[in-house]
Amino acid sequence: MEIGYFTMPSHPPECGLKEGHDWDLQTLRWLDELGYQEAWIGEHHTAPWEPHPSPDLILAQAFLQTKNIRLGPGGFLLPYHHPAELANRVAMLDHLSGGRLNFGVAASGLPSDWAMFNVDGMSGQNRDMTREALEIILKMWTEDAPWTHTGKFWTVSKPDTMFDFLKPHLKPLQAPHPPIGVAGLSKGSDTLKLAGERGYIPMSLNLNPAYVGSHWESVEIGAAKTGRKPKRSDWRLVREVFIADTDEEAWRLSVGDMMGRMMGEYFLPLLGHFGFKDYLKAAPDVADSDVTVEYCARNNWIVGSPSTVTEKIEKIYHEVGGFGTLLVFGFDYKHKPEAWYNSLRLLKQEVMPRLEHLDAGLTKAA
Repeated sequence: MEIGYFTMPSHPPECGLKEGHDWDLQTLRWLDELGYQEAWIGEHHTAPWEPHPSPDLILAQAFLQTKNIRLGPGGFLLPYHHPAELANRVAMLDHLSGGRLNFGVAASGLPSDWAMFNVDGMSGQNRDMTREALEIILKMWTEDAPWTHTGKFWTVSKPDTMFDFLKPHLKPLQAPHPPIGVAGLSKGSDTLKLAGERGYIPMSLNLNPAYVGSHWESVEIGAAKTGRKPKRSDWRLVREVFIADTDEEAWRLSVGDMMGRMMGEYFLPLLGHFGFKDYLKAAPDVADSDVTVEYCARNNWIVGSPSTVTEKIEKIYHEVGGFGTLLVFGFDYKHKPEAWYNSLRLLKQEVMPRLEHLDAGLTKAA
């Protein structure tokens, strides 16, 4: 099993934009030093608790400040970008990364973002735009000119050489393109069916393991359409993780600190507005009002001492039938940086050696 990081990035509303950005860069440097495999950076436009609108701004700096870790958007919200422009920008970013770029894509799920960009998310327009944009981006990278794509949302041309020397020339460093990752949230996720269908990296967002089990079924359904055989070792699970020397200290630093504050002030109310609290329940008959920060910490989070966390990860692993990479969900602990660093360190140095026997390549489908 590998470990990585997935961050929205999350910062409290009173945090300055540069202050939050600097914390994210510090965390990425730590992850690289500790030997984490990868990190993914989100994009949002209208959420004060998720304030970063452009993951490539962090990534361009982070590639200069790290050596080994793979980094990527988690992901670019494709409905809000012109596909030809994004194809060129991501190609350039791959070169700046020295080939360490992962290309995460997403359809966008915030109604306030839909409103800002005049996208009808209620009808699924955001998902249709995402599929079309991705098709154009891949075509830009892999198909020779000249061609014109006339789609529902965009008309894009890759022109032949003009005036002897003007021509499209930007391609990613990684051939044919950087690894593509997609994140899924809902039960029976259509996004994860797309991952299975195309062979992309599937990422399951931080939900109760009972729901996450259905995500692998989605990957398999998608893969069956194109005759692919998906590998559980490619599957990423995003979880809230906090490790300290004792269970009591880990509980105090998570539930009683920024993890608890973000979940209580933002994430739980947000999921409540969408009717998504079911995704956090260990059993269907749990009342929405019972899904509190403490409930999530007990049932969904991976919080405790190294030995407790080892047991919890192993339990989740077997519940979902095996996965390849655990992605730690990012939080803002710039007021207690040593506690967050220590949690990341304990996961890498104390917990992971105890989980070496978990190999998703050998796990049979649950």
